[in-house]
Amino acid sequence: MTLVASHVPPYVADPAPWRGALRPARSWLRSDAPARSLNGQWRFRLSPTARVAEDFAAEDFDDSGWDLIPVPSHWVLQGDGAYGRPIYTNVRFPFPIDPPHVPDENPTGDYRRHFDVPPDWSGAERVVLRFDGVESLFRVWVNGDEIGGAAGSRLAHEFDVTSSVRPGDNVVAVRVHQWSAASYVEDQDQWWLPGVFRDVTLIARPAGGVEDVWLRTGFENGRGRVETEVVADAAAFPVTLRLPELGVERVWATPDDVAPFDVDGVEPWSAERPRLYDVTVSSATERVALRAGFRTVEIRGDRFLVNGRRVVFHGMNRHETHPERGRVFDERHAREDLARMKRFNVNAIRTSHYPPHPRLLDLADELGFWVVLECDLETHGFAQLDWAGNPSDDPAWRDAYLDRIRRTVERDKNHPSVVIWSLGNEAGTGANLAAMSAWVHARDPGRPVHYEGDQAGEYTDVYSRMYASVPETEQIGTDGSRSPLPDCTPAQAARQRAKPFLLCEYAHAMGNGPGALDQYEALVHRHPRLHGGFVWEWRDHGILTTTPDGTPYYAYGGDFGEVVHDGNFVMDGMLLSDDVPTPGLHEFKAVVQPIRFAFEGGDVAIANLRHSADTSDLRFRWRVEHDGTVVDSGDLEVPVVAAGGSARVPLPRIPVAADAETWLTVDAVLAAPTAWAPEGHVVATAQLDRSARRPVPAVRHRTGWRPGGGTTTLGIAEFAEGSLVRLAGRAVTGPRLELFRAPTDNDEGASEDVEGSDASVGGVSNADLWRRDGLDRLTTRLLSVEQAPDALRTVSKVSAANSALSVIVESVWSLEGGSLEPGSREDGSLQGGELELRVEIQPSSGWRTVWPRIGIRFELPDGAAPVDGAEWFGLGPFESYPDSLRAARTGRFSSAIRDLSAEYARPQETGHRSRLRELTLTSAGTAVLRVVAIPDARGRRPGFTLSRHTPQQIAQARHPYELPDSATSHLIVDAAQHGLGSRACGPDVWPEFSLRPEARTIRLRIAAG
Repeated sequence: MTLVASHVPPYVADPAPWRGALRPARSWLRSDAPARSLNGQWRFRLSPTARVAEDFAAEDFDDSGWDLIPVPSHWVLQGDGAYGRPIYTNVRFPFPIDPPHVPDENPTGDYRRHFDVPPDWSGAERVVLRFDGVESLFRVWVNGDEIGGAAGSRLAHEFDVTSSVRPGDNVVAVRVHQWSAASYVEDQDQWWLPGVFRDVTLIARPAGGVEDVWLRTGFENGRGRVETEVVADAAAFPVTLRLPELGVERVWATPDDVAPFDVDGVEPWSAERPRLYDVTVSSATERVALRAGFRTVEIRGDRFLVNGRRVVFHGMNRHETHPERGRVFDERHAREDLARMKRFNVNAIRTSHYPPHPRLLDLADELGFWVVLECDLETHGFAQLDWAGNPSDDPAWRDAYLDRIRRTVERDKNHPSVVIWSLGNEAGTGANLAAMSAWVHARDPGRPVHYEGDQAGEYTDVYSRMYASVPETEQIGTDGSRSPLPDCTPAQAARQRAKPFLLCEYAHAMGNGPGALDQYEALVHRHPRLHGGFVWEWRDHGILTTTPDGTPYYAYGGDFGEVVHDGNFVMDGMLLSDDVPTPGLHEFKAVVQPIRFAFEGGDVAIANLRHSADTSDLRFRWRVEHDGTVVDSGDLEVPVVAAGGSARVPLPRIPVAADAETWLTVDAVLAAPTAWAPEGHVVATAQLDRSARRPVPAVRHRTGWRPGGGTTTLGIAEFAEGSLVRLAGRAVTGPRLELFRAPTDNDEGASEDVEGSDASVGGVSNADLWRRDGLDRLTTRLLSVEQAPDALRTVSKVSAANSALSVIVESVWSLEGGSLEPGSREDGSLQGGELELRVEIQPSSGWRTVWPRIGIRFELPDGAAPVDGAEWFGLGPFESYPDSLRAARTGRFSSAIRDLSAEYARPQETGHRSRLRELTLTSAGTAVLRVVAIPDARGRRPGFTLSRHTPQQIAQARHPYELPDSATSHLIVDAAQHGLGSRACGPDVWPEFSLRPEARTIRLRIAAG
């Protein structure tokens, strides 16, 4: 019989939907019980609303006309848009806020597939159908029987289908609604991606099997403690636990016999030394395998400890995202993802904002991470209503909240990597969250509870904040217990700030940035109450798509025609969508490196900041370079340094050059390969400048200036009416004052927190102020052109339309040294000596905002030999900015022009290299022009950017493919750059790294390549 719904099914708007034969939550276990994966091709039909006939669930329904779709997958990522498109929102709901109701326009996917049940399954006590992840609400039928339904997209659900399956052919049907009441509590900052996106498995549960196991394995004073919880019928006993490596075998004849026991000779588990032991728990009919790690988690006062030692989280918030698969899990990619984290000194993961695929936690156990495991819960959209109607304090939603935390904890309770349970994210506060916390505390007193939204500290164990500024974080670490918190009584504030503190989100890694990572890290080592935090976030969420002409690019919010979206706010990772590490990730690695070096006289002090690992896995290498060329190297003899300890060792003899910079570099590298990096991988590094002091060439003051014009030649430079037209025989124009940079995402941010800067405006982005002042559209008025026997001087006034603000730019070209006598050429021009350019930049009064940069720009048209690369001596190899310099080292580097820039999802400022000494521009590997940078009177060195596009062109593009074709390379030499900060969602640039309008000098010596 065909059933046709006359209205939207009521369970779609039910906070606690009908569940039918849903089984209680249990651990994700490796069992030898028979199982069949139902992953693969399923028949699929998409309907635009939930008002769909349910005859599709019948056994004899003809689905031959339906499409095929892979399971697991998201239907919006299949069929080239035939099944709808992804939607990105951060806070906003992509449907009317009318809880618990959702619109009639509710895309609904129907799935069907046939499967065989082996004949030998007929003896199973129970057959279970498991779904590891379905977004959002789904119902299940087997052979026409309705089995039940469930919600909780990133949670596991098992259904008892024993009475409906039979030996031989069977058919399963699943209906998935994109929107449901559950969508109101799954408003995480990510793409909305409906479908059956995790594994589907059919499991035969044997009579007398082991239904669930929980091994609680503690560690203290060299001894392991095992507390075992076995869920099984009495008929399953005797049950045997074996831990072969430690010679343990325990046989429990009855459930009452299961008791804790101690084990000697145990090596503890930690994120640095993730020691695991194979354990089996078996009955007569089933064997369950686990990997146990012995560790004890506790809070003592304001310290968070594992195995008695304070933990510092150098963590990342990690969503499950892939540019083609979305949240569909791929173990090979996930393993490499975590190995990459280890290579970049990441030691912790917050599973934002839901439990990941269960295999990811196996990898975390194996490779070694501290994990804050978060429940699948966020109601952020209610913040727009001042939290009115928020489910977190509505009794009607209590069961749904408790179900979510139960399924989170029960599935993943056996993982040693999980050291904190988190109730969810940005869901306000209320009685339902308090009830979740109470349930966790009762179920697992061995791990603390986290939830940032509990600002009064009523029901959580750690004090957590997002994007607290450096001064506030420092205050929390010192005398914070005496300072009030917003919306808290003094007693509540004192309680919060007496707990261990962590930044569950900080350093918003959107686009180019973040800055000031080193300032946060320094606080962690000064104030033990501070336990580090988790950068937002690990990777960009770009979805690989193509333009109409087939050009691939990584899409973000709005690229799929969404009515409501949050733009590129989903592109905020330390890793680009294509797995390429950003310069910010290199900066993070350098800032949090676990080995620190301090040079003191002829010695180096080596501090081991690790939690539990000594330095026996490392060796220490050194090298000496003269102007970036290695002249000596070797190994440093360092004794094994215990965790938390230090050693002082003598440095090798350092040959100091009289006519070159002398730099010593010390690296701590892996002495042997690991599961995540090869032998020789650099874990930590430091440099020491041993250069002999050399005088800076004095500026030669000239007299005899006279009005100039026409055509002039100075060495390799040719001028027309005072303007440069050629260098070393190739067309070059400039220098042009450049005060603009293509705004970074942080520049576009309008956070109120501007770190006390009097040159920024809270609530208004710096980029808006730069555009207001016309920095992106400067025009030049030439005031004068003058010549001397060996020099050319121009003075210009630079300003913007509709602005009285201006900058005076004086440019002096001169020949320094060599033959300076006139008449060396028939046209009366000069030759010999070095060509020097000195640019004096003087702003008028009245500038009220920070500037993005103070620089000069040269245009180098392609001609017969396009400038396509650079070699330089300065900071590198990665881009660097005033508040992001720790990953940069002084050396000699080279790069193709295309590799000098990071391809951020939204084009923006990128590619700046700081503290330049020498720069050679190349074409097809051949030197074209050579530039030597002379420090200014205060010893400050300029930086450079080499790009195929101007800052203005970059600023106009929303995606890389929108950048125009270019026949010119653009060289910008900067006297200074503004810092990066984290203002896209966090603090602005710290005042020390903010660029105020000021007079600056740029001096360059230029020669032919």
